[in-house]
Order: sequence, then C-alpha cells, then structure tokens
Amino acid sequence: MKRDDWTILIVYIAMQFSSFAGIPLTAFILKQLGQNQRLAVPYWLIISFSIGLAITLFILRKEMRGTRDNRSGSSLSVSIIWAIFGVFLALFAQSLAANIERLIGVPMGSENTQQILKIIDTLPLTILVSSIFGPILEEIVFRKILFGTLYKRFNFFVSALASSVIFALAHMEPQHVLLYSSMGFTFAYLYIRTKHILVPIFAHVAMNTLVVIIQSAFRNDLEKLIQDAGFVQNFIGGFL
Repeated sequence: MKRDDWTILIVYIAMQFSSFAGIPLTAFILKQLGQNQRLAVPYWLIISFSIGLAITLFILRKEMRGTRDNRSGSSLSVSIIWAIFGVFLALFAQSLAANIERLIGVPMGSENTQQILKIIDTLPLTILVSSIFGPILEEIVFRKILFGTLYKRFNFFVSALASSVIFALAHMEPQHVLLYSSMGFTFAYLYIRTKHILVPIFAHVAMNTLVVIIQSAFRNDLEKLIQDAGFVQNFIGGFL
C-alpha cells in the first residue's frame, strides 16, 4: 500500500472518531452563542466530512489529473452506462440481501437509517454527508484503496469479500453484514469492470440520494407497510 493510501486511511479513521471531541465542542460553542445544541451533531458531521473529503482529494490531486486508473479502463461512454446500470444493480443486490436477512430472522429496518433521517430532519443540509461526502470517501477507502490493494494479491472474490465485510462492519450494524456486503460486492464489481473509481462513486451517491428521498417522502407509508405486510425496508448503504 502506498504512503498516500495510508495517509487517507488515517484521515478517514480520525474523521470517524473525531465526533467524540468534535460534537461536545460544537455543542459548547452553540450554547455560548445561544443556539440550539441539537444542531451540534449535524454541524459536526458536515464539518468533519468536509475536511476529510478535502484532505483526501488534495492527496489524490495528482492522480485525479488523469481520467482513468490505467490505460485499460473502459471508455467514457461505457463507464457512463455502467454507472447508471450500477445504481439499479446495487438496489437489486440490496433488496435481495434484505429478503435473505428477513428469511433467516434478521429484524427489518435499520437504526442507522433512522438516525440519519432524524439528523437530516434537524438540519436538511446534512444530506450532503449521507448522499455525497460519505459515499465518495467510502468508495475511495473501501474500493480504491482496500479492495484495490487486496486485488493485487488475491482474486476478485477474496478481495471483494474481505473489503465488503470490513465495509459492512464499519457501519456498526453487524446484524446487517449480508446487506452491506452485497453492496460492497456490487461496487467492487463496478470498479474492477470499468477501472474507474468514479463509476462506483456515482452508483453509491445516486443510490443513497434516492433512498434518502424515498425514506423521507414516504416514511409513514413505509412504516405502515412494514407493520401490516412485512415489507422489507430498504435503507442507506455507505454512511459512517
């Protein structure tokens, strides 16, 4: 693994743990300013993810000058097709995994999703974190760096499995490891298929944005479907 990759990993991990100090500090500042302290969480999420993404992109600035990871990457038109198709592929993988989890007795729904939606309700601007900043960082860390490093030594299945399980566990919902791993596999496939990290980034961003909009707009209807008909609730993949 290159030195820049290690630096990005350290920045990502530091960003994740920064909330232990950042949220109380933000709450203190808001209190001094006479502002609602409930805004401390969304404010800090926006600040920490913005800084983390800015540092990551700065580190990758030289590599970003090119449009491909290497000369064998897919053409622009093919990559666009895969990026769009990848959104539906990821949603299908998520739905299939959710149904399997239901069949084996895993509770439906996600505390992570509900927390995210509550934070967005508190400060709508936080959707930038769940739908854009988070997915971009995750694809760089879990697909480009982690999966990419493993793929240099192992085959696709082993590399995708290992990186996807770590991706799943990073969401702190081990009961949904199958669901998150299925999405990790999908994004890893899109990356290796096109050799453009922007392809899984687009699919991840689009999927998260779509799910947030659906969850926010039809939350009451979805909850009723879950209670009355055992409807499997899709939820956000790639945040925190």
